[in-house]
Amino acid sequence: MAAIDNALADLQAAIGTEVGVANWITVDQKMIDTFAEVTHDDQWIHVDPERAARETPFGGTIAHGFLTLSLASRFAYDCFPVLPGQVMGINYGFNKLRFLSPVKAGARVRGRFVLQEVTKRNATDLLRTNVMTIEIEGQETPALVAEWLGLAVFEKG
Repeated sequence: MAAIDNALADLQAAIGTEVGVANWITVDQKMIDTFAEVTHDDQWIHVDPERAARETPFGGTIAHGFLTLSLASRFAYDCFPVLPGQVMGINYGFNKLRFLSPVKAGARVRGRFVLQEVTKRNATDLLRTNVMTIEIEGQETPALVAEWLGLAVFEKG
């Protein structure tokens, strides 16, 4: 049996289970400022701590939603080991994505993944669908919930 078929069988047996919880990452003001600079999104709620403390209900700056989402790749490294015969993983997009709670500067976040579906697309590719929740330490409402698609690409034959 090919490596991809073994992986498919193993993953199908894990559907509906939590496949990983990532390590915590602190989203500090330096990270927010760097993201703002790289993306040219310097809205004051992200980069002006004094004004954000004065004029928002958050008590200070908050991370960009897309910054929080961009941490998903790091969280995936923590949670998805390379499968036997797999040569790479590729981000394939999202079916659903909702930002539920802002991430305040200084907060810690982590990803949590539940395998929802896996299909064999061809001789080298498995398409995995995971529900990813990015949690904020100490808060009941997560920062975001997404249905994330990823390809596990295997060596030929």
